[in-house]
Amino acid sequence: MGTTLTPEFWRQFAVLLVIATVITVVVSAALDALVLRMRARRTSQRPPASTVVRTHRSVGRTPVHH
Repeated sequence: MGTTLTPEFWRQFAVLLVIATVITVVVSAALDALVLRMRARRTSQRPPASTVVRTHRSVGRTPVHH
């Protein structure tokens, strides 16, 4: 038994496709913003990893052990 796809079917299909696409984009953007906010909060709480410790010794001079 064959059925034909009516113009009403294609209209509803197009509307549902657009709605599904919009929902996907909105949820994706919301999750992306949430992840970026969590990463920014985590990095602002952590001290910078590239802290350079400076000493009073000159560069190239070997320490004297007694």
